[in-house]
Amino acid sequence: MEILEEGVGELIGWHDPDENRGWVQRNKSRELRDKRMTIGEAVSTFVHDGDFIASGGFGHVRVSMVGVYEIIRQGRQGLTMAGKTAVHDADLLIAAGCVERIEVAYAFGHELRGLSPASRRMVESGQCKVAAEISNAGYQWRFLAAMMGLPFIPSRNLLGSDTLKHSSARVVADPWTGKPICLLPACYPDVALIHVPRCDKYGDAQMDGILIEDFELARAARRVILTTEEIISEERIRSEPWRTVIPYFLVDAVVEAPYGSHPCQMPYRYYFDEEHIRSWLQRSKTVEGAEAFLLEYVHGVEDFAAYLEKVGGSKKLHELKLVEELHPAEGV
Repeated sequence: MEILEEGVGELIGWHDPDENRGWVQRNKSRELRDKRMTIGEAVSTFVHDGDFIASGGFGHVRVSMVGVYEIIRQGRQGLTMAGKTAVHDADLLIAAGCVERIEVAYAFGHELRGLSPASRRMVESGQCKVAAEISNAGYQWRFLAAMMGLPFIPSRNLLGSDTLKHSSARVVADPWTGKPICLLPACYPDVALIHVPRCDKYGDAQMDGILIEDFELARAARRVILTTEEIISEERIRSEPWRTVIPYFLVDAVVEAPYGSHPCQMPYRYYFDEEHIRSWLQRSKTVEGAEAFLLEYVHGVEDFAAYLEKVGGSKKLHELKLVEELHPAEGV
C-alpha cells in the first residue's frame, strides 16, 4: 500500500489484533462471577505504573472521578493517558505527576470555564509530554478499530489538517479511487475507567443519555474498571436486556460509588459542582496551590466517602441533585 503521508506523533496503544485477541483469551474470563470490590482494590489490582489509561465519559460529564482520585492517592507514576475528551480527570492526574505522556484530542482546558493552569504548566515545563495529537472523532474510531479486531480504520478525518501532521495516522492511496485516505491505527488502552448509573455485581452496565465513546472503549480496553452509582440485581438487568451497553465479560472490577463523578455531572442524577471546579482552577494557578488542593481533597482524606463529606456532605450533594432536576440532562 503506497504511503503518501505519515504523522510524526508517537503510536500509542497499538497491538497486533491477533496478539491482542490472544491476550484477551488468556486473561479475560466469561465466568459469571461477583466482581464487587473497593476502588482501592480495583486500582491496586489493575492499574500499574507505566500503563496506558483511558477515562470514560466526556469532558465534565459521567467521569469516574472516584477512580481518578484513587490513582492519585496510590501514587501511580509514568502513566500515558488517552486525552480523548480529557478535562478535569486529566488535569488532576497530570498535576499530581501521575501522567507522564498524553495523546491529545482535547485537553488542557475546562471548556467554557477556561484553560487548565496546572496541566498546561506541566506540559510547558516538560514534566508531561504531548506524545501525539488526534481529533475526538479520530479517537472514537481508533477504539472502534480495536473493537472490531482491525489494525486500522480508514477515514477522511484529519485530512488537510495540521492535526494529521502530529498524529500517528498514515495517508495512503485508496486502491479503488487512487485518492488520499487516512488510516487511523487501532487503540487498546491497558485500563479504562468508566462510570455508569447502574450495573449488576457481574458488570452488566446500563447508561443514561449519550454513550460518548464508551461503547467502543469498553470493548477496546484490556481491563475495565466499572464504577457505578448503584449496584442493582441481575433480575432487573435481565428484565431490560436492550439497555445493557457494557456486558459483564468485558468488566474486571465493579465498584459501587454514589456521586462517583463529583464534581462532574451525572446525567439525570446530579449537576456539576461549579464551586468546587472553580476552586481547583483558581488554586491550581500556582504549584503550591495545586499541591495544597490535592492534599486537602485527595491525600488528606481516607477515601471517597470522606472526600464527599469534605466537599459539603449530604447538604451539598442534595443541592446538586436539586439543580439537576431544574436543568434536566437530556441531550447532554
